Amino acid sequence: MDYKTCNLCPRECGADRTAGELGFCGCPGEALVAKTMLHKWEEPALAGKAGSGAIFFGGCTLKCSYCQNRAISAAPVGKTMDSAELRREMETLIAQGAENIDLVTPTQFLPTIIPALTPKLPVPVVYNCGGYEKAETIAKLDGLVDIYLPDMKYADDALARSLSGARDYFVVASRAIQEMVHQVGAPQWEGERIKKGVIIRHLILPGNVENSLKVLDWIGDTFAPGQVLVSLMRQYTPMPGMLAPFDRKITDEEYDAVLSWMYLNGLEGFTQEAASGDAAYIPQW
Repeated sequence: MDYKTCNLCPRECGADRTAGELGFCGCPGEALVAKTMLHKWEEPALAGKAGSGAIFFGGCTLKCSYCQNRAISAAPVGKTMDSAELRREMETLIAQGAENIDLVTPTQFLPTIIPALTPKLPVPVVYNCGGYEKAETIAKLDGLVDIYLPDMKYADDALARSLSGARDYFVVASRAIQEMVHQVGAPQWEGERIKKGVIIRHLILPGNVENSLKVLDWIGDTFAPGQVLVSLMRQYTPMPGMLAPFDRKITDEEYDAVLSWMYLNGLEGFTQEAASGDAAYIPQW
């Protein structure tokens, strides 16, 4: 796993990032850290009172047209860090009281991140990603990650292609998430904090309830009751230039329909209030 012939993500560009070649993600052969913070807006079982120790990496292996983090993901930005510097950032966040180390969109920088995770940190490591991951790459994180926090955005291939440039999103993400669950197993708790397990996030998109129902069907059909948690998100915030129906927030009726389907599938997890769609919750970069 290195930057020389980069095949970290499903794009498999093969770019030599050590020589300045830029693949799909546009990232160099060194980690770009856009922001570190105590993030109190993650799921309560993760954030706790102090917040997750979030490390936001520049760039992304998806090109979601509605991305709230596009300021750092579309054109990769951030401070360059080697593994030792990244480790010090993690330790600083822990000293500030971080409940965990939350690696946000990390895949494109794994050759730098993996050495920084050894020796094992005294708090859980969270792998916070868009779900569009190679199962083979995820397999190499076995023993290093405690909590996986992937998106499962789409069951609709056409929607995945038009909004994220990833026509094969569903089949790729489904394999990756199954590898995550294979690694860490069912959720393990310490009081009200999750210490190990998989939380699958799903963002409901306006005008696309059917996509959400299919995603929840897949989760319910694939995993045993209690094997994963679901975070059903209503925080979609329309970005400038989005066309209908993506130029609006989701309605209460849309959220309630998907929430009901989640319960009918016997799934447990987390929900969001309507206020989560406020642009004020988007980090300031």
